[in-house]
Amino acid sequence: MKLKTFTLAALLAMATTASAEVKIALDSKPDLETSGSYNWAYAFGNALKEAGMEVREMPRGSVGNEAEKFDQVSTGLLEVSLSDVRAVAQVDPFIYGVRLPYIFDNIDHMDRAMAAGDVYTRINENLANQDAILLALAPLGPASGVITTTKAVRSPADMSDLRMRALDDAQIAMYQAWGSSGTIVPWGEVPAGLQTGVIDGYLNSPFIPVMFGQTDFVKNFATADVIWPLRAVIVSKSWYDGLSDDDRAAVDAAVATADAATRAWLAEASENGLTALEEKGVTVQRLTEEERAVFREASLPVYNSDLMSAEDTALWKKLSDENR
Repeated sequence: MKLKTFTLAALLAMATTASAEVKIALDSKPDLETSGSYNWAYAFGNALKEAGMEVREMPRGSVGNEAEKFDQVSTGLLEVSLSDVRAVAQVDPFIYGVRLPYIFDNIDHMDRAMAAGDVYTRINENLANQDAILLALAPLGPASGVITTTKAVRSPADMSDLRMRALDDAQIAMYQAWGSSGTIVPWGEVPAGLQTGVIDGYLNSPFIPVMFGQTDFVKNFATADVIWPLRAVIVSKSWYDGLSDDDRAAVDAAVATADAATRAWLAEASENGLTALEEKGVTVQRLTEEERAVFREASLPVYNSDLMSAEDTALWKKLSDENR
């Protein structure tokens, strides 16, 4: 995954740039109202600026796709990236535990489980081989619901004739467990897929159809609260290790500031996201706890998928159960 063709001059130039400026590759529009990950990046960047560091936000897509961003982080060309969790999972699949359906009641529950299991230390031992560090998991928004173009959904049975966009094989397995079907579609192709009927919907936070201008063809959102959509904040290990003690302390403090800011935003965003959908003409199916329980029970086969070992899955369940 690493690039091997840098000249000495390029490396020196890179080091000079890295010491002068912290580039943050964004994953969404710079919108503090609808994007949890931008709330994280904004608070993080401002905290660094207050500590005397220069910061530059890189617009979504301006430094390449997910694989290209990871390459740039691992080679030190890019200091900070808000990336897909899959970027980390390709190095250490253990991180996929955060995407198990209904594994966490809320983000505070996730934070407690991660701390109890010392998950960041475990993940970063493996990421070190790629010269990268996982600094944080930034909530993209409220819990994921079922987003569809035509059919309203209140139970897995309602999805029997729907084909859903999936993130990975585990999500395909979940749709199959619900009696539906899934197909992996890159995010950039989702709008066309929804409009042509290639897919009938997807799982995500309620702000996403609004943020990406999809409310002309997305018409339903069911509050199934399946998973918490997250972005992995990964940074260049060579950059982080090369910081002075004061600057490294400033980065660590900025992470704490950004985590707190995002979680404060999230506390209000759950209802705001549903209201934003309704204002755009999307019908919201507010599911009861009993209705969500049907989805939760139907999702259990995903825990036996092959994305993680049985031992790792059992550990995530243990961390979840012991830290509720």
